[in-house]
Amino acid sequence: MPASCYLTKFHMIRPQFELKQQDALDWLVLAHTRAEKTAKKFNEREEKAFAEALRKRLLQVSCDPTRIATRGHVLRDFLHHNWEEMEIYRLHDSPNGVDLQERHASYDRIVSPIMREFYQEESDPPQEIIHVTCTGYLAPSPLQKLISHKGWGAKTATHHAYHMGCYGAFPAIKIGRGLLNHIENVDIVHTEVCTLHSNTALHDADQLVAQSLFADGFIKYGLSRERQKGALKVVALHEEIIPNSEESMVWNLASWGFFLRLGKEIPVLIRRALSPFLKHLCQSADLDPEEVVKNARFAIHPGGPKILDYIQKEFALSDDQISSSRQILKRYGNISSATLPHIWEAMSSQPGVVVSLAFGPGLTIHGGLMEVV
Repeated sequence: MPASCYLTKFHMIRPQFELKQQDALDWLVLAHTRAEKTAKKFNEREEKAFAEALRKRLLQVSCDPTRIATRGHVLRDFLHHNWEEMEIYRLHDSPNGVDLQERHASYDRIVSPIMREFYQEESDPPQEIIHVTCTGYLAPSPLQKLISHKGWGAKTATHHAYHMGCYGAFPAIKIGRGLLNHIENVDIVHTEVCTLHSNTALHDADQLVAQSLFADGFIKYGLSRERQKGALKVVALHEEIIPNSEESMVWNLASWGFFLRLGKEIPVLIRRALSPFLKHLCQSADLDPEEVVKNARFAIHPGGPKILDYIQKEFALSDDQISSSRQILKRYGNISSATLPHIWEAMSSQPGVVVSLAFGPGLTIHGGLMEVV
């Protein structure tokens, strides 16, 4: 392990489109109704009744505009409801939308240019780049295509940290920190296109929650052994899988795309496990957990508003201690593995200790102690 590891040089690329949350919820009602009409050949009366019932259910379970104001997306599909003109959600043909092969082709079309945009001004090849995503898997990957396009093949090594969900930044940092034993700097790039993987033919509550929550996001940052102002020093990392929780969160490939299942019990399971988890994390850095909870700011992956509410209550955190997590959720929604780096970037102007927590399939808790220097 290197003597020091700093997160620095955050560079965010926002998706081309920003959609107000209320507009997104209205689109979901139309899309679910269109998918159900295609599947069951509704008449006009049945279509209207389904839409009204779906809207009521969505209002009950979704993330409302007081919690999420806007979400970014790269697909034009969400800007209209002309189903024949959709790229992914051609619901007049299939209630599931297009298949996984077409969604992956769209991922490549979207992400490869974004990867090049991250490096368009750089002529010196990085020694190592780690690509993090859980929304698109291609070989060659967008990162490998970048290396080929730039002619860096003999100088830049590539690594892929895929399919770990919302805590994906931490395994990437672990990989990068190990690489810093031998080199000076490592880049990490997150490219999440969550909006590719909705299925509006699925009307269960957890599907409505997910479709009202996730968004697209892209961010790059560096790991360095050199201390720099505004960087986040990695002090300690820790990971645990909550016992008997493997069915609570599922993120698997289906024929139409990536399928997510979210159990209602997730916030409760996380809350129960957090106190011993944080104690272990703090002890690994020889820090007093009570002092850390009292004085640190918390960068919590906002898997949903209830996660933030439960954690704030569990540790009796002030609104200021958790404000960056709530602000990123409200501005951008849940952008999977790219969310925590957005929160870190927002917190990098104020020195102090930061507790970072994220959650994913397993049910996994991954956390880190950091210090903004």
